[in-house]
Amino acid sequence: MKESVYKTYEELPLFLNAEMVAKVLGVSPSSSYELMHEPGFPVLKIGNRMVVPKEKFIRWVEQNTGGGSKP
Repeated sequence: MKESVYKTYEELPLFLNAEMVAKVLGVSPSSSYELMHEPGFPVLKIGNRMVVPKEKFIRWVEQNTGGGSKP
């Protein structure tokens, strides 16, 4: 697993693209693209572009790692 280049959530921009998601999670860009197509992943589509709102990404991480309450 690759090491994340980000050390805190505060360092993240307001919206993350696939490359940034890969860097945060420490995975390959192709794994990031696959994740962004999964149902339930918080993606905002703008034309052909896909971005992830920072706050929704943080919430997704917490919910999928036991850090938040699951519905």
